[in-house]
Amino acid sequence: MRITLVRHATLIVELAGRRLLVDPMLDDAGARPPIENTADDRRNPLVPLPFDPVPGIDAVLVTHLHQDHFDGAAAERLPRETPLFCQPEDVERLRAAGLEPLPVEESLVWGGLTLHRTGGRHGTGALADALAPVCGFVLDSLLLAGDTVWCPELEAALAKHRPQVVVVNAGEARFLEGDPITMDAADVARMAERVPTVVAVHMEAINHCGLTRAALRAAAPGVLVPEDGETLEL
Repeated sequence: MRITLVRHATLIVELAGRRLLVDPMLDDAGARPPIENTADDRRNPLVPLPFDPVPGIDAVLVTHLHQDHFDGAAAERLPRETPLFCQPEDVERLRAAGLEPLPVEESLVWGGLTLHRTGGRHGTGALADALAPVCGFVLDSLLLAGDTVWCPELEAALAKHRPQVVVVNAGEARFLEGDPITMDAADVARMAERVPTVVAVHMEAINHCGLTRAALRAAAPGVLVPEDGETLEL
């Protein structure tokens, strides 16, 4: 298994002879305004793509349709013939973008791989309800947790699928009010206590993600925290 962090939550996962693009955010740096009601007023994305991740992909996985996981550039650039897997709630909007999404209800088999969809909570309380729905995916021994904090849905996914590798969306994304809406260092450390290999992404590319790579490495030294463009052999 090879996992390449492109930028933020955009990944290339190479597994079972397949090359999968996860949560494509393909806009140029500074193409979008800052996320409102946050402490940082820099335009998004904060950093450029380290390379073009689209050529050679066999399929696309989209965990949800917030712009930092699927943006206008992705809608324009993704090959129409490439399978795109998503949660059922996102099918209509993806079709409206000219794509042919394949919803994962609970699980499906494609190209020798079985995909399972998992749940999550994009924050706490009413804010999580407002940001729902989100999901993650399990492929073989890998869990892509998606935009979630530590929650019962995530614990259920760990108990059911027992992944050996989990990619978590860290960054401690937040607004001026309320709890974080993605994992903070404590959540990531908790995951590392339960799973052999944890890879933390979703940092230093969007203006409301305040947890840096350096801070997370200090707080959870056993966690893999790749740089943009870095490939992990697992």
